Amino acid sequence: MYYSETKVIIGGLAHVPILIFIVNFIKGKFESIASEIVEVRTEEPKVKVVEVKEEEVKEEEVKEEVKAEELNANEFKEKSE
Repeated sequence: MYYSETKVIIGGLAHVPILIFIVNFIKGKFESIASEIVEVRTEEPKVKVVEVKEEEVKEEEVKEEVKAEELNANEFKEKSE
């Protein structure tokens, strides 16, 4: 027995949403697998460049600092005794 043309068209249209669902389901599975794959990127560590400034130290300042340190050392010795 042959099917009429209208029954064939209605049957085809009824199956289109089912086929779309199956295709989207398979597509979703591949996307979830692809999202699990992680790309590893290697980055060089950031290095901060610091310039060193050389300052001229006057002899008088050095002598004053040494004297201050000696006074502090003497005071510490007196307190400890």
